[in-house]
Amino acid sequence: MRDISVFSGSAHPDLAAEVCAHLGVPLSPTRVSRFANDCLEVQLQANCRERDVFLIQPLVKPVQEHLVELLLMCDAARGASAARISVVMPHYSYARSDKKDAPRISLGGRLVADLMVAAGASRVLAMTLHSPQVHGFFSVPVDHLHARRELAAYFRQYDLSRTTVVSPDLGNAKEAAAFARMIGAQVAAGAKQRFADDQVSISTVIGEVAGRDVIVLDDEIAKGSTVLELLERLRELGPRSIRVACTHGLFAAGALKRIGEQPDVLEIVCTNTVPVPEEERTEKLRILSIAPALAEAVRRIHNGESVSALFDAPRSE
Repeated sequence: MRDISVFSGSAHPDLAAEVCAHLGVPLSPTRVSRFANDCLEVQLQANCRERDVFLIQPLVKPVQEHLVELLLMCDAARGASAARISVVMPHYSYARSDKKDAPRISLGGRLVADLMVAAGASRVLAMTLHSPQVHGFFSVPVDHLHARRELAAYFRQYDLSRTTVVSPDLGNAKEAAAFARMIGAQVAAGAKQRFADDQVSISTVIGEVAGRDVIVLDDEIAKGSTVLELLERLRELGPRSIRVACTHGLFAAGALKRIGEQPDVLEIVCTNTVPVPEEERTEKLRILSIAPALAEAVRRIHNGESVSALFDAPRSE
């Protein structure tokens, strides 16, 4: 691929290297340094002039550091006369700040989107945003991919004749239903109320789960409080087996260990949109790569081809 430069921030260099391997292009070096006053400085150490520049950086912990790093990368590429700057953001953590559900509350999802555009981003490539309206927070084109086909390809190794996909809440039920259609399963959803970031209550599960193989599907798992609450409700209904799946495996505050310790959870499946430290992984964890999907989307963006065809297309083996 000619006239393309791919750079990575410090958030997830392994994913960036894997994307470049699938593209057949080198990962251009980036230098991140810190002044004595604690300010960051970024230098893109490859030519950007009149090139199609892709900056790969999920917003993961420490989110604010990685966000500023990304903004500085955009500014550096713009200052280097890049023809176009595409932010490849596998995880947009501020997408959870997407609604004004309390007085005088900030809308971080929209503000951070504006910051990226102000810094020079020409377009954004994202994976499984927290809610559909976040797409509209950006004033530049957004290509919004999902990990449904990667998850579906993995679960097709099992007998899915008695499977129910369970969404932890009604808000994610549409995504769960789309995934259920892909694998030929039924769908159910929990009736959830959230009282705080890590305090939820699920009163019941709407749908058939008794005696069935359950796949709990969510967009992300952070502290795991929602999943653990849902498991309690599911146990009351008597499923035959339980597996947990998500796109973004954040697993904060020991969530992976707590979910893995549940004896009736057979597997925890996530993708590599965010890094999962080796020391935190359990034998029940399965990590699927979304690098091929991101690489194909980058290739199509660069060549001016349709990206929407990738959304739910069967994964080629």
